[in-house]
Amino acid sequence: MRSSSSPFRARDWLAAGLLTRDELRGSRWRRLFRGVYVDSGVRVDHELWCSAAALLPPPGGAIGLLSAAALWNVPLLRSSEDPVTVVVPLSAKLRTQDHLVVHRMVLEPGDVESRRGVPVTSALRTAFDLARLLPRVDAVIALDALFQRRRVSPDQVLAYTEAHSGWPSVRSGRVALSLSDGRAESVMETRLRLLLVDGGLPEPDLQVRITRTLPDGRVRVLARVDLAYEEWKLALEYDGDHHRERETHRKDMTRQNELYVEGWTVLRFNADDVLRFPDRTVATVRAMLLRLGWRP
Repeated sequence: MRSSSSPFRARDWLAAGLLTRDELRGSRWRRLFRGVYVDSGVRVDHELWCSAAALLPPPGGAIGLLSAAALWNVPLLRSSEDPVTVVVPLSAKLRTQDHLVVHRMVLEPGDVESRRGVPVTSALRTAFDLARLLPRVDAVIALDALFQRRRVSPDQVLAYTEAHSGWPSVRSGRVALSLSDGRAESVMETRLRLLLVDGGLPEPDLQVRITRTLPDGRVRVLARVDLAYEEWKLALEYDGDHHRERETHRKDMTRQNELYVEGWTVLRFNADDVLRFPDRTVATVRAMLLRLGWRP
């Protein structure tokens, strides 16, 4: 009996005499999908789930959507245990099962590439599908992440979208594309930006460099802030958990004091502000903008 760190189809190993049905039912093997197994000692992450799922689709199928993004090194999944998404031709008989979501779509030449030995929708096709099929905020998050990592460009996605204007949910894809901004460096930056725009506030700029001109004429960069309203010198920072670390906190305080000296106001937000108390967050930014001279 052999060992395998990669998923395999049971029927192939049984036919080759590499193991018996009794052995297959033992604790040595972990069943991932119907007819697909892996050595039970192997750590199973989403990439391995994708490798297993790639053994299921008929010719022409591919890993797609959020799973494809993961294989393009764009982490959008909540956990490695999220179901794998595959895209198969319209006539395919493959059905959704535990840990597997099946989408039937047309896949054109060039829409599928090999990534780490697994057929996956191209970065461009992945962006197109995510933009039109995910809920609006999630779609913008996905596009921002793909653009920020330069897997694909907005112009490429726009051109692909226009070339497929008759496809389902393309209108939703256009909306997501119009709201996307590849300068966002985290999911929560995108969420905060959309929260403010949806709340009726001006759209903030992203990754803004704040500078000071020294007496000798040289320009010193004081900070690069997550979001900013430069006209009103209002900076918005999203603080993840790493900002609680002592050294990071000390640097944040020094930088914030320098920005105050330059006439900037800094508001800081965390995950609760964005996810649990969105109305309060919008109201806070609105009140500060009004104090600084913004007129709706």
